[in-house]
Amino acid sequence: MKIAVVGTGYVGLVTGTCFAETGNTVHCVDIDERKVKKLQNGVITIYEPGLEALFERNIEQGRLKFTTNLAEGIKDAEIIFLALPTPPGEDGSADLKYVLNVAKDLGFLLEKYAVVVDKSTVPVGTAEKVHAKIAENAKVAFDVVSNPEFLREGVAVEDFMKPDRVVVGTSSERARKKMEQLYAPFVRQGNPIIFMDERSAEMTKYAANSFLAAKITFMNEIANLCDKVGANVDDIRRGIGSDSRIGKRFLFAGIGYGGSCFPKDVQALAKTSQDYAYDFRMLKAVMDVNADQKSKLLPKVKEYFGGDLAGKKIAVWGLSFKPYTDDIREAPALENIKALLAEGASVVAYDPEAMENVREVVGTSIAFAESPYEALEDADALMIFTEWPVFRTPDFEKMESLLNNKAIFDGRNLFEPELMEELGFVYHSIGRRAITKEIPNPKKPTDQVIA
Repeated sequence: MKIAVVGTGYVGLVTGTCFAETGNTVHCVDIDERKVKKLQNGVITIYEPGLEALFERNIEQGRLKFTTNLAEGIKDAEIIFLALPTPPGEDGSADLKYVLNVAKDLGFLLEKYAVVVDKSTVPVGTAEKVHAKIAENAKVAFDVVSNPEFLREGVAVEDFMKPDRVVVGTSSERARKKMEQLYAPFVRQGNPIIFMDERSAEMTKYAANSFLAAKITFMNEIANLCDKVGANVDDIRRGIGSDSRIGKRFLFAGIGYGGSCFPKDVQALAKTSQDYAYDFRMLKAVMDVNADQKSKLLPKVKEYFGGDLAGKKIAVWGLSFKPYTDDIREAPALENIKALLAEGASVVAYDPEAMENVREVVGTSIAFAESPYEALEDADALMIFTEWPVFRTPDFEKMESLLNNKAIFDGRNLFEPELMEELGFVYHSIGRRAITKEIPNPKKPTDQVIA
């Protein structure tokens, strides 16, 4: 099939590349000339494991092409995907200007029947708005379909190529057949293509992400209570995760969720509820708790240093909102770094993929290291914000030799408290026993008060 994908951000590039991988001819369109030039030259513009090999192969074989010209990109396309930004406004609503502007242009450009697909995460009723905007100027028949994406950053290629399910919202039998044909190679193992009306498909995406955000947030609340009562959140996670009604995924406590999906989608669903005069109290609580959760470690760091962080050098491991991505949108690390700087501390950070993105945001206000261990040199403490695998089994003896104080504040519960106690580290994590007794670091004398 001939497919067009408008927008070459995270969703658009993964979508276009994966459809090309199954033999389709895909034209990707973007107004960013610099980005398109890179893509045309075979330079991938996002970090996503497994994507680069598919990207290079399909460019080489002529199935994946890029252009800044919308008319050129959609010419002869049977299906046109809109994978455009829908950033949150100040009131939490999704901004549809990019989607509707392209829809207006499509009305002038369509030369034959096509299925226009909302791939972006959009509020309920958007398919109707897109249809109306195209219809203002269209001279040919077309259908508008809602086909939300359920891609997890870090495993997006696997999610796309082997989806748990494909959700398609359409009231058109003609469009249904086109979408069924397109997705047939991806569901050969029997996972379903679930057809429903457009509004239900739009709501499905928000419901899925909001439920997962609520699950994470519930576990963080349990972790916060564990801190009070002396329980271990890891044991509780295993205890409830083995219940098939609950499931074991999205139960890991930490310093809150971030990224491009959960925060934006929860806000948008809350705004939709408000627009329809429904008080979605649970969703409000999810947002409030998550906002508070991101700052859970900082008071522990301040307490360790006697309430004063001025002049302290803090090492940071992890900047992206989760591992296997360079996405820093709503990343807890950024808020914590900002707070550390406001307290007078200096920060040196390491992340395997996200440092350039952070550098664009913070400039020279913090330092960046070439390795995890370089970040620790003469640092007064370590804070961990992302659970990259490279951080899971470090050389603790080397860490001890580099740090001024054997103090780790772990926002992702990477290490076992028992091991940290055995090694003589001060160790604070989320919802687990804190290790406050420090065996002094022989490298340098410390002025810390050892509990």
